[in-house]
Amino acid sequence: MTDLARDEKPLGSPSLSPSPAPGRGRRVRRTVLLALAGLVVLGALVTVSVANGDMPLPPADAVKGLFGIGDSATVLVVQEFRAPRMVAAIVAGAGLAVAGALLQRLFRNPLASPDVMGVTGGASFGAVAMLAAGASQALMPLAALGGGLLAAVLLGVFGWRAGVSVTRLVLVGLAVQAGLSAAVSFMVVRFPTELAGSALQWTTGSVYGRTWTEVWSAGGAMAVALLAAFVLQRRLAVLDLGDDSAGALGLRTHTARLQILVVAIVLASLAAALTGPVAFVALAVPHMVRFLAGPPTAGTLALSGLAGAVLLLASDLVAQYLLPVGGLPVGVVTATLGAPWLLVLMIRQSSSVNRSVR
Repeated sequence: MTDLARDEKPLGSPSLSPSPAPGRGRRVRRTVLLALAGLVVLGALVTVSVANGDMPLPPADAVKGLFGIGDSATVLVVQEFRAPRMVAAIVAGAGLAVAGALLQRLFRNPLASPDVMGVTGGASFGAVAMLAAGASQALMPLAALGGGLLAAVLLGVFGWRAGVSVTRLVLVGLAVQAGLSAAVSFMVVRFPTELAGSALQWTTGSVYGRTWTEVWSAGGAMAVALLAAFVLQRRLAVLDLGDDSAGALGLRTHTARLQILVVAIVLASLAAALTGPVAFVALAVPHMVRFLAGPPTAGTLALSGLAGAVLLLASDLVAQYLLPVGGLPVGVVTATLGAPWLLVLMIRQSSSVNRSVR
C-alpha cells in the first residue's frame, strides 16, 4: 500500500510526512553548490561572449569594457554590440526555464512547457503582427504578451474542459502552436522584403541584433514576473498537497492556479519577445534541475532560472562559433536538442499510461 501511494504521488509534490533535517540539509547544500557552479559557468560564458566576434578582444579587456573601463573602442564594441545579445540570451533563458518549471509543476506533467503548449507561438504571432503594423521595437514585449494570452485563450477554448486529461491539453497546445506558427510564416511571406528579414527571427528564435531598448523593456517586466513567480512558490507548494488539503488550509485553489498560469505565460511571452520561439529550454531545464537537485523548492526554482540562462547563452555561442554554417539562429541549436528529448518524454508518458491501464 505504501509503494502504491508513493507511485501515485503527483510530480513535484512534497512528502506529507516530515523529512529528517539532515536530508533537507543535504538537498540545500547540493542546491547551493549547483548554483555556485552555475554562476561560475555563466561567468565564463559571459567572458567568451563579450570577447569573441568579428574583432576578437583579450578576455580581460572585454570584461573591463563591459563595465565601461578601458579604451572607447573596446567599450563601444562590448557595450553596444555584444552585451545586448548576451543579456537577452540570459534573460530569455531564465524566463523560459522558470515558466517551464511552473507549468510542469502546476499541471503535474513533464510535457507541459510554453513551447509545447502554444504560448511561445502566440507570443511570436503577436510580435510579428506588431512589426507588420510598423510599431516601435519597445512595444514588442507588450505585443508578445498579448499573443501569449491569445494562445492561452485558444488552449482553454479547445482543450480545457471538465474531465479532459492534461495529456490531451498538451496535444491541443501542440496544435495551437502549429497553427500560430503557420500564421507567423504566412505573414513573413507576405511582408515586403525589407521587413521579412526582421521578422524571420520570430520563426526560428534568435538573439541577433538585440538592442538595449528591447532588452530593458522586456527585462524590466521579466524581473517583476520572476519576483511574482517566487512569491507564488508557496502557493504552488500548497497545491502539491492536493485540492482538498489546499482548500482545508485556506487556499483558493482555482485563483492560485490562475495566478501561477498567468505568471508563466507572462514569463514565456516576454522571453519570446527577445528571442522568438526558442524550443527545448523550458521543456528540459526543469527535468535536469530535478534530477540534480531533487524535489522542487524555491531554491530549485532559482536554480532553474540560472540553468536556463546558462543553456541559452551556451547554445547561442555554439550557433555562432562551433557550427560549420555561420549565422544560424540559436533556435536551430535548441530545437535540435529538444526534438529527441520531447520524443523520449512522450514515449515515457505513453508507457506510464499503458502500465496504469493494465
